[in-house]
Amino acid sequence: MFEIEERLEKKGITLDAMVDAAMGLYISHGIPEEQAAHEIKGRMQKYLRDPNVSTLLLGALLLEEELYEKRKDSELAEDPVFLLSDEIIGMAIAECIGGTYARFEFTRYDQKKPGIIATLGPFLDDAVAGLIAGCTSRLYSDCV
Repeated sequence: MFEIEERLEKKGITLDAMVDAAMGLYISHGIPEEQAAHEIKGRMQKYLRDPNVSTLLLGALLLEEELYEKRKDSELAEDPVFLLSDEIIGMAIAECIGGTYARFEFTRYDQKKPGIIATLGPFLDDAVAGLIAGCTSRLYSDCV
């Protein structure tokens, strides 16, 4: 939907890079890492086609382009403390996929920024962290 996967890939954010980032903070729930990576990738593929998740990701992509890439000298370029809309988008994506538990998982990924997340701007780092957090949280819930 909205060519989200292709748009992310143009920014260097591949599905494999997101799975690698997810595995950076993976907590085993009785599933071997290789199987967990496969499960997480499948969930990501599913939710990249979800209209709610894809529109939130599209919003993050467009905001990143407008407020970060086009305006490198902007006060928003360094992801200031007062900018909260990026966090809200990330939490919304996480919760849309994985419910309330995913909000806490989002915080782990947002703070540690494993893998590709650390290389992204203020909107995309939180949006991708939200996608990962939602998918990993759902995996953990399914395992319990």
